Amino acid sequence: MSSKINELIDKIAKLENQLVEEIREQEAEFHYKLEGTRVKFEDSVLEAHRRLKVAIIPWLRSSLLRNILSVPFIYAMIIPLAFMDLTITLYQHICFRLYNVARVRRGDYIVMDRHQLSYLNGIEKFNCFYCGYGNGVIGYSREVLARTEQYWCPIKHARKVVGTHRRYQKFMGFGDGENHQARVLEFREALRPQDGDA
Repeated sequence: MSSKINELIDKIAKLENQLVEEIREQEAEFHYKLEGTRVKFEDSVLEAHRRLKVAIIPWLRSSLLRNILSVPFIYAMIIPLAFMDLTITLYQHICFRLYNVARVRRGDYIVMDRHQLSYLNGIEKFNCFYCGYGNGVIGYSREVLARTEQYWCPIKHARKVVGTHRRYQKFMGFGDGENHQARVLEFREALRPQDGDA
């Protein structure tokens, strides 16, 4: 891989670290702290949040008809999402053990905490719970599949791919067949569990 690509990957990693720091600063700005999986707000902030809450009936009255009509289609997606969650989990617990690949921690991707916000009514909390689950399943599945791709086929595509996973940029170039088998083994070795991995 070229030094320019490595340099760009390093810049992306530094920007991701800066983003994490900005989020930590936001915790202080909005007066909350994390205690395990629970979010703790200061009492004055909790009271302010409760005053902002819109009750369900007025909230429904202000909703657009098109939003209400889409509800059955949105919530029906829970079936394929739950199926994907189940099958991806089974897949990685079976195959990743066989390949000696570190398993993906589901809880790192499926984060449902927005229902703890007291300025949301019951419907809004449920919607936030649903979206956190759905997007989490997609992110979790993507990482499981990214590790699978790294194990079996760590080669970039000839065409540009929109929205590649974070492992993709380090893959071998399309058409770069020099020492292919040895390099595939190196990519596999990098997937082995480290201390503290599942």
